[in-house]
Amino acid sequence: MRLGVIGYGRRIRHMVAEMRRIDPDCRVVAINDLQNNDIKQELGEEAAEIVFYDSPEAMVQEAELHGILIGTRCSLHADLAIRVLPKGIPLFLEKPVATDEHALLRLKQKYEATGTEVVVSFPLRAAPLVTLVKEIIDSGKIGTVEHVQAVNNVPYGGVYYHHWYRDEKETGGLFLQKATHDFDYINYLLGMRPTLICAMTSKQVFKGNKPAGLKCVDCDERHACPDSTVNIRRLPHETPAGEYCCFAVDTGNEDAGSALIRYETGMHVSYSQNFFARGKAGSRGARLLGYKGTLEFDFYTNAVKVYMHHSPVVETYEMTEEAGHFGGDAVLARNFIAVMKGEAKSIAPMEAGLLSALMCLRARESALTNAFLPIGWLEDQEGSNP
Repeated sequence: MRLGVIGYGRRIRHMVAEMRRIDPDCRVVAINDLQNNDIKQELGEEAAEIVFYDSPEAMVQEAELHGILIGTRCSLHADLAIRVLPKGIPLFLEKPVATDEHALLRLKQKYEATGTEVVVSFPLRAAPLVTLVKEIIDSGKIGTVEHVQAVNNVPYGGVYYHHWYRDEKETGGLFLQKATHDFDYINYLLGMRPTLICAMTSKQVFKGNKPAGLKCVDCDERHACPDSTVNIRRLPHETPAGEYCCFAVDTGNEDAGSALIRYETGMHVSYSQNFFARGKAGSRGARLLGYKGTLEFDFYTNAVKVYMHHSPVVETYEMTEEAGHFGGDAVLARNFIAVMKGEAKSIAPMEAGLLSALMCLRARESALTNAFLPIGWLEDQEGSNP
């Protein structure tokens, strides 16, 4: 399987490695990246089997690909997808699929016009834990879900203030960075369409009066500050010590946000995310309540509990496997391979990516305007021409 990569960053390298682990016949034969020369040097002898292209169009036209993977910074996802979708080659697209509503609408129109198969990078909906939760809900054990309380307390939140993620022009804000996953798995579990959203954000911790552009290695408080990159244990997606102060005047992004979402039946979901929780305070999951019982799960504990309302019964399920994105990356990789071979449809389709991004964009707008906003497409806005 011949893969072409646009934006050969850490995330896409990980997904390629997952695909090669599942099917060693998968190999990268083409790369389009702003840092082509640096990547060539880094890959060494491995680069001899790869053709480097200066544009996505040249790559998809010349490379005879079975699949394309887009892993650039977030603000480019929609535009690049629009440029390659007409070729009809299966696409693995990183989330969020767009960072503004104009680009999102253009992407929707191009996708609908081409019908190209797309796997959106939504590993949470593919995680074995969520598969189990879906099975329990669909069995009717707790009754129909009539309320959801979801949370994401991010224990590695510093990455959104120390590094390039602090640039809201690139990320589109933290609803698009984190909630896009959570909104998607909630939509998937409920099997219902969201109709209305309101949201609120706050920035109470990661702000301050340190000078713009200050890096931790240059700060006179670098050894005392608990969030200094000199002190904290860096995660794989964080760069070496010396990145930017998260208490400076130019630090972007809110550090907490919440949303209320109404669905077509009238039931509603409450969702909250936080970026200064640390250690064991980290949690990600939800409580889904029906008349017969309540189901709760947490990705970090990799466990599910079902509390029956009318009998003294509590059922506990513990997952035995855990890997990238709670096992979801491997499932997505396997699915994309099957899509490229024509053996399956996407389990994380473009429709899901478009809807989740729309919800995040409306949540961001709601937080800015203090308004309840409908979740629907404004087909008459400018950009109606794909």
